Amino acid sequence: MPAILTRKPWLYMLIFNETLPLSLYIHIPWCVRKCPYCDFNSHEAKSSLPEELYVAALIQELESRLHFIQNRPIKSIFFGGGTPSLFSAKSIAQILEAVAKKTDMSGNTEITLEANPGTIDQVRFSGFRSAGINRLSMGIQSLQDDKLKTLGRIHDRNNAMRAIQLAREAGFDNFNLDIMYGLPDQSIEDAMQDLRDALAFEPAHFSWYQLTIEPNTLFYRQRPALPADDMIWDMQLTGQEYLRQAGYRQYEVSAYSQAGKECLHNRNYWEFGDYLGLGAGAHSKITDAESGAVMRFSQVKHPKDYLDGAKRQHINLSYIQDNDLVFEFMLNALRLTDGVSAELFARHTGIALERIELLLSAAKQRGLMINDAERLCASELGMKFLNDLTEMFL
Repeated sequence: MPAILTRKPWLYMLIFNETLPLSLYIHIPWCVRKCPYCDFNSHEAKSSLPEELYVAALIQELESRLHFIQNRPIKSIFFGGGTPSLFSAKSIAQILEAVAKKTDMSGNTEITLEANPGTIDQVRFSGFRSAGINRLSMGIQSLQDDKLKTLGRIHDRNNAMRAIQLAREAGFDNFNLDIMYGLPDQSIEDAMQDLRDALAFEPAHFSWYQLTIEPNTLFYRQRPALPADDMIWDMQLTGQEYLRQAGYRQYEVSAYSQAGKECLHNRNYWEFGDYLGLGAGAHSKITDAESGAVMRFSQVKHPKDYLDGAKRQHINLSYIQDNDLVFEFMLNALRLTDGVSAELFARHTGIALERIELLLSAAKQRGLMINDAERLCASELGMKFLNDLTEMFL
């Protein structure tokens, strides 16, 4: 990697003559119970939630961040957590009304809410739809009671299946289901049964990913016995083929969708687009309109600190150095099975593509990227050794 990657002034103009996409992430940090595998910024709701105070704080934070948005249109909105479905439809509507008043939010904006099957009923689903939610993401994880108990989920198989049916009855035809594989004591047949049962509901989008043991989780301190690596690999290959035959196209490492139903919000992350995060512990990545510099900043993590107006004003801001921009762009973009258009690199980093031509050539010579001047895309071999490929751009 060259020691310095110099930006060019014309690239600044290119970036903002063609408006960069912008997504909005809204973090709701509370859960009924913390799952033993979860390393997200989530906190058990041991008493009544300060819902009204938190909504007011979110709206105040939005108002204080409008200068970062620069009147750019909002491509997508994602309520994540935690468990956003713990909040009332009234609160979600209040947040979305504030966003609509203060930003350029069109009727085509994808608006996703994560929902826990253990916190949902028909009235709640209908309320979320009336509030403006047009896409759901349900954290099912498994449809087998023994696996759900091991994962510490608050729902069982019947709760999950009922929640999916209620979502459909409430008018949601665009929804994602999360299912994990590589679970403790899981066989290949167990994993396939979860796929068969979940796909019977014909979700528009499917997230199927391996359980990983992360630091700062109960599973990290009390590690469960997981299937052997060879068995997990067989689960992955068998499941991928089943999803393909069921009409789901894999467009990212762990994301599958029906035609035209890719998640716009997550795709914006993978294409290294900008996003503004609101809420306790939320992270943002924003490109400065004047300099073209790419900045990251994060909010205080604990909900109590976030509700303190003075503490909420102090964000941790840093600028991404040019060499790091190359790695971060590739780390995200190469997860997409079709990669990205080559022109997206300059537009989202401000760095001319020719500056990394030697690195691209080396990756192509090793057979880790396809030899296409118009696209930046991992080869089939490169997808199998994605860590090795992305490390070439460090």
